[in-house]
Amino acid sequence: MVVALKDVWKTYSMGKVRFDALKGIDLQLERGDFVAVAGPSGSGKTTIMNIIGLIDTPSRGGVLIDGRETASLNRDELTRMRQEVIGFIFQSFNLLPVLTVFENVELPLLLGKKGSRSAALSKARRKARVERLLEEVGLADKRLNRPAELSGGQQQRVAVARALVNEPTIVIADEPTANLDSENGARILDLMKKVNAEYGATFIFSTHDKTIWEMATRIIFLHDGKIDHEAAKT
Repeated sequence: MVVALKDVWKTYSMGKVRFDALKGIDLQLERGDFVAVAGPSGSGKTTIMNIIGLIDTPSRGGVLIDGRETASLNRDELTRMRQEVIGFIFQSFNLLPVLTVFENVELPLLLGKKGSRSAALSKARRKARVERLLEEVGLADKRLNRPAELSGGQQQRVAVARALVNEPTIVIADEPTANLDSENGARILDLMKKVNAEYGATFIFSTHDKTIWEMATRIIFLHDGKIDHEAAKT
């Protein structure tokens, strides 16, 4: 089991007003799942993704990520898990404009602290890993370009390569096709499905894109902070 949420609640307070963004979520995800999380605005999609991504913590309930109970981890351990276990793909790409394509993809490997898997990589092994990923996403010839010199679809492919460079167990994708035309969106999804099949990474999408729903192995529908229903696909 890669992800387990047990009776997870998330409550936000604004003065005397309290708002439950999540209300007793129970969810289990296995290695290799390709999951879409769907629901209207305010249903809890972003909150549940942030908790799985270790960006936020629940008000109560248990969260296990890659077999570890996150409540028992200190700040450094949580940071290390975010760097080594989880890859993030954002709707707005979030590439650093001053860095080249190669440098953007390599960056997560340079952020690892002493003792981490990425810190143990030699410069030559980092270079080989980045170049292999750029080849897989079809951007080997753009390695020295900066993001502003790329199309939206190319920038998203860079973002996918960056998310995968640490060989994560879990990839969290927030509306990854929202800023792309249908052709580039399809290419990105085909790439992620290929990575899912070949490496067994668990993909979790927050999305309204029905194309992703069609490709997903599971669709989890949220409403008012609860799992309204789930569709499993074969």
